[in-house]
Amino acid sequence: MTENTPDRARKRFPGISSRAYEHPADRSALVALRSLSGFDVVLRKLSGLVNERAIRLMFLGGTVRVGENQFHHLHDMVRDAAYILDLKEVPDVFVKQDPTPNAMALGSDHPFIVINTGLIDLLDDEELRFVVGHEVGHILSGHAVYQTMMQILIGLGSRLAWLPLGNVGIAAIIIGLREWFRKAELSSDRAGLLAGQDLDAAKRVNMKLAGGTKLSEMSAEAFLEQAREYDAAGDVRDGLLKFLNLLPQSHPFAVIRFAEIDRWARSGEYERILAGDYPRREDDGSAKVTDEVKNAARSYRESWEQTADPFVGKVRDMADAAAGAAGGLFDRITRRPNGSNGN
Repeated sequence: MTENTPDRARKRFPGISSRAYEHPADRSALVALRSLSGFDVVLRKLSGLVNERAIRLMFLGGTVRVGENQFHHLHDMVRDAAYILDLKEVPDVFVKQDPTPNAMALGSDHPFIVINTGLIDLLDDEELRFVVGHEVGHILSGHAVYQTMMQILIGLGSRLAWLPLGNVGIAAIIIGLREWFRKAELSSDRAGLLAGQDLDAAKRVNMKLAGGTKLSEMSAEAFLEQAREYDAAGDVRDGLLKFLNLLPQSHPFAVIRFAEIDRWARSGEYERILAGDYPRREDDGSAKVTDEVKNAARSYRESWEQTADPFVGKVRDMADAAAGAAGGLFDRITRRPNGSNGN
């Protein structure tokens, strides 16, 4: 166990935009949604289909609301996370009796956080600080709102499943949404690291989610090596099985999250943000969808180049071959008029 980072050493990020920590694939989707004319109005109408007041009352009646006199340490953590990430409204936190180690951010007008007792029992204070920051990151990015809307759209789409090929189309939508949700989880892991500023605690959370409380029986180096082994995956069949295993998951696997937060912390981006070099919220309106799409494409390309997964390698090789063939065909077509004029 490492020494906890003292509160006075944690840096605050005034006016930070969620774009600072969002995974490029997550960020490009969010920038595109935010740039749509009238999207906020449509979003609010769709969100109104879910009775947020009823959901809040359900948690108010059946869980413990965190405050000065109940789970005081969590109360301090959410205030600190909101202060560090410059979230104007400190969200309510509810503790739910549930042995499943999980937490979530819900709501649209006044988002709130729910933390299961299973997670509180599993983690120490610095690990919980990372989780609270993770959920505050979801709220700052607007993930709770967008996920609510997407769930409504999925529900509406399921009513059309009786149409020819309806199930195929809906399955494709769900696959796409889950891919986005998984990237949103990686984004919020980064927010959790920014809030807690303790990389070891962030790593321990994923180790405990995978293997329980006995850290003395685990090793961060060995877990990272396990992540590399998972990435390499043996042969093409294993890569395909990994892909199929991941499709129904709402969260990336623990070893993936561990490796991703380690990679991001060491990439230079984390240090730049700590030094005060980050995009500001006041500039969100000028963010270009095309730039974010390019960033997302570059991120996927870099991850493909870094992975040792043979399945991804085969897909990459086929994509490169197809791109080369298409480029050659394009060159021949564009040269043909010049050639015919020379005859």
